[in-house]
Amino acid sequence: MPDRARVAVLVSGSGTNMAALLYASRAADCPYEVVLVGSNNPDAGGLKLAAAEGVPTFALPHKGMARLDHDLAMDAAIRASGAQYVALAGYMRILTPEFVGRWEGRMLNIHPSLLPNYKGLHTHERALEAGDSHGGCTVHLVTAELDDGPVLGQTPVAIVPGDTADSLAARVLIAEHQLYSRCLAALVSRATSPEWLTAQVRTRALALPEADEVVSHGMACFGIVKGKKFAYVSSDHHGDGKVALLVKISGADEQAHLIEQDPERYYRPAYFGDDWIAIRLDLGDTDWDAIADWLGRSWRAIAPKKLTTLLDAADAF
Repeated sequence: MPDRARVAVLVSGSGTNMAALLYASRAADCPYEVVLVGSNNPDAGGLKLAAAEGVPTFALPHKGMARLDHDLAMDAAIRASGAQYVALAGYMRILTPEFVGRWEGRMLNIHPSLLPNYKGLHTHERALEAGDSHGGCTVHLVTAELDDGPVLGQTPVAIVPGDTADSLAARVLIAEHQLYSRCLAALVSRATSPEWLTAQVRTRALALPEADEVVSHGMACFGIVKGKKFAYVSSDHHGDGKVALLVKISGADEQAHLIEQDPERYYRPAYFGDDWIAIRLDLGDTDWDAIADWLGRSWRAIAPKKLTTLLDAADAF
């Protein structure tokens, strides 16, 4: 199977959800591995369990540190581990927008309610007080707003007569342990899925003026209607095993500079010449804003002046 996605898990307490992610990763077909367990609490039980299982750990108490300084130190440790994703598993810290922004689309959390219901704390008490038929749990991408990111999965858990917050929480925790690993596996798998990656390029390419899509040499190809082509998505082209975006550049010097700067991400596409560059999309850390910029630049390289003038006028507003 392809290389597994590298995941850092942040905990503050016993780490039962971390343990569920870790033990799920031991399956032969799991697409991720846990490379670090970090905490703001050096005494967290999750750290002890991770160490016993041979997983590297990192702890940094937050007391006496500015929130941003602590987040930046945690971020540095995560990046040093080589992690491509961050899973929050009972990490009881409100993260700064700076930290969240660095992991946009690659950091997820599990919350013990059916979001958008009951963001924050005391979720089970609130569900019982409201007379709900179900509690449950939600896995979502993390955004700067608390418990508000796009939902990746949910599991409802029935509330039964006589339930207390503790009894409901115990059953929801079982659901959490099953849901979290499935959602994490799905998230990391899509980052190498040719279909998903092509769809991300398509959305951005077709947002450009008068752009259209055809299939050329077995590749999704984007151009200006009845005009030249400005981008291709190469998926295992000529058996190279890569998914990449091909866009136009200024020439051989820029091509050589990009490849020298990051040879894992950039390469010279076969049969396309010196005025094209291939950008790997399947490394698990694609910056989609940067991809949109590359597409816009490549579109401008072949677009007629009347279209670029219109786009410049629109951008001015």
